[in-house]
Amino acid sequence: MDHIRNFCIIAHIDHGKSTLADRLIQHCGGISEREFRDQLLDTMDIERERGITIKSNTVTLDYKAKDGKTYRLNLIDTPGHVDFSHEVRRSLMSCEGALILVDASQGVEAQTVANLYLAMEYDLELVPVINKIDLPAADVERVGEEIDADLGLDPFEAVPCSAKKGIGIEEVLEAIVTRLPPPKGDSSKPTQALVFDAEYDSYRGVVLLVRVKEGTLKAGSRIHFIHTGADYAIEELGLLKLKKDPLKELTAGSVGYVIAGIKAIRDINIGDTITLADERGVPALPGYKEAKPVVFSSIYPMSSNDYEDLTAALERLAINDAALTFAKVTSAALGFGFRCGFLGLLHLDVIQERLQREYDMSLILSAPSVRYEILLTSGEETEIENPAEFPDPQDIERVKEPYITASIMIPEDYLGVIMDLTREYRSVETTFQYLSVGRIEVKSILPLGEVLFDFYDRLKTVTRGYGSFDYEILDYREADIVKVDILVNGEQVDALSQLVHREKSRQRALHYCERLSKAIPRHQFKIPIQGAIGGKIIARTTIAAFRKDVTAKCYGGDITRKRKLLEKQKAGKQRMRSFGSVEIPQEAFVSVLRSDPDQR
Repeated sequence: MDHIRNFCIIAHIDHGKSTLADRLIQHCGGISEREFRDQLLDTMDIERERGITIKSNTVTLDYKAKDGKTYRLNLIDTPGHVDFSHEVRRSLMSCEGALILVDASQGVEAQTVANLYLAMEYDLELVPVINKIDLPAADVERVGEEIDADLGLDPFEAVPCSAKKGIGIEEVLEAIVTRLPPPKGDSSKPTQALVFDAEYDSYRGVVLLVRVKEGTLKAGSRIHFIHTGADYAIEELGLLKLKKDPLKELTAGSVGYVIAGIKAIRDINIGDTITLADERGVPALPGYKEAKPVVFSSIYPMSSNDYEDLTAALERLAINDAALTFAKVTSAALGFGFRCGFLGLLHLDVIQERLQREYDMSLILSAPSVRYEILLTSGEETEIENPAEFPDPQDIERVKEPYITASIMIPEDYLGVIMDLTREYRSVETTFQYLSVGRIEVKSILPLGEVLFDFYDRLKTVTRGYGSFDYEILDYREADIVKVDILVNGEQVDALSQLVHREKSRQRALHYCERLSKAIPRHQFKIPIQGAIGGKIIARTTIAAFRKDVTAKCYGGDITRKRKLLEKQKAGKQRMRSFGSVEIPQEAFVSVLRSDPDQR
């Protein structure tokens, strides 16, 4: 056990976690040059295209250190984006130490600090690593000062390296074996193993990734899941060395995979504790927190025939993503679909793209919303995230919406524009502090519903890409929330209803009306498109009617003849409007609900 090291790499987005993991794998001979490709541990196409890590991934490496001993290194690569912090949390639970990676040009950023606190929560040993020292803009001394001031770590212990050029990789590996502690545990004690991740294999069923804390897991033995109460027999277990490497047993301190014939997706919980079936009295491992969705959106198939396929696809995705929740909903305009819960907008975007790409689904998504707490005049309290469930305003005593503490790190030149930006998004309280020369951290308390749409995009725009953003849920506060309905030709379109703050209601309603007026084709009669709060119209656009030139055959002659034809046409249009219904094409929903960078 002294020769095992379980560690992960944590950092802000784009600080080089996956590239460093590639170099460590190459240096330890985990893959041949012929098989090597960049972002080895990013297995999904979407990860490779976007250059981000979405799923934590694990690999076991054998490293021969300078002291002549061979160490088994269990490396867990983690995501950097705030939406996937639940992946980071689960990975940290299975480690004793972590490499905290800092970009030599960007310095310490918001998610670096957030991940540091997560690592401290699990009492991990930390080794700071300064990456990208080969960049022209690299400033190792300044970054060392930030590591000292912002992270409270010793800057003189930081290991400088360049993952891209392969500089300092040997020093990083030596720091792992000399400065990170070996795992603790006893292979003769009753078995306790943490399920920290899972993936779905079409042929083998669910593949569990486990960290054995105590005892031993053996192939063929029956295991018991403490939370779900289910029992299974282990078919195969072993180490993940980019490919599965079967073993006869996994002992205390090991990280590996377990296949136990688990077919149904709902049969397991990520974060559950495994023990042997004949050792049922063993307590569950502490520290696991279930990821709670904060952003909600309804997903409908473009064709109602694809509903069964969408159900199967969501169930498949839910096994690889414990934070995805979904429940059935119906819409008069769009038919059957699912109300889904996500951890943030990037999470929503990734799930949507995976459904389209991996399962070939054509989808319509409703506008994202958050969960509101409502106190009714009857004294009953309820929570809603779907505008369709919003009670009658007369029955509402008060509505509370979730607030976040946003942490924004920027160069000081952009302080003015950031203060204006947070004010525009209804910030309650904004404070700032200088981190180092020229760098400021802005802390702002904002409603989560405001941040959903385009806050991050605008932050990146006004700071020219130098701003970094992280947030955590703070509490619920009272707000003047109203339900905005969209009416087409006097008929309410339920799929376009949304809950917004009264201040922003007209602006949002006008945006929807304008979008719809461009997306709905013209008819033989005028079509009014209106935004309404209850019975009060707050926004309107009109789609003009087709007009046939009925006077084309009249040349010269009496004007009354032309008037008679025009009056006859007018009466026909009026009658058509009173009976005519408007067909809204699916493309109209797609164009309206798609976020637009120019909408403001």
